[in-house]
Amino acid sequence: GTAAVLDMEKATTHDNKLVIPLVLLVVLCVLGILLRALVAPLLLIGTVVLSFAAALGISALAFRHLFDYAGESTDFPLFVFVFLVALGIDYNIFLSTRIREEAARQGTRRGVVTGLAATGAVITSAGLVLAGTFAVLGTLPMTAFAEIGFAVALGVLLDTFVVRSILVTSLFLDVGRKVWWPHRLSREPEEGRAPAEARAPVP
Repeated sequence: GTAAVLDMEKATTHDNKLVIPLVLLVVLCVLGILLRALVAPLLLIGTVVLSFAAALGISALAFRHLFDYAGESTDFPLFVFVFLVALGIDYNIFLSTRIREEAARQGTRRGVVTGLAATGAVITSAGLVLAGTFAVLGTLPMTAFAEIGFAVALGVLLDTFVVRSILVTSLFLDVGRKVWWPHRLSREPEEGRAPAEARAPVP
């Protein structure tokens, strides 16, 4: 039994070192092609990794001091990572593409505010539904499934209410138009830009 556990731990460690960087690289390429930028995808990937790390850390504390679990399965971090990256990137794509569309018309700062206002309700609703769905796994009489369900539900709530609503928008506002580098949007002045309706000639 001890030898089997050791082999499983070594295999899981190998998978983590291979799968996690590969997933992040593929997601980075997809975001780069979609947004036609480099800085924005790097920021979005950073927020996803930060959200995963926070969910993992809070879950570990809850398992030890709240639920009194003996430990986690060796493949627990990889399962949580795959689920949270898939869900978190969906929210990132939904929000960032809307911000980009609005930035092309209004400028980055106004585009961030408009994009968040337009997508906030949908992201919040989807996050609550997904968190509730994964939380149901916590009712199963299997510790491994309960741990994955709790961690993913927690990560989805963090993505919904903290990362997407506060962190991503704050980063986009702080970096400004340079977030779209090397696209031409990164070189257009923010000052004096107005929505397309306001710039249309008056008959």
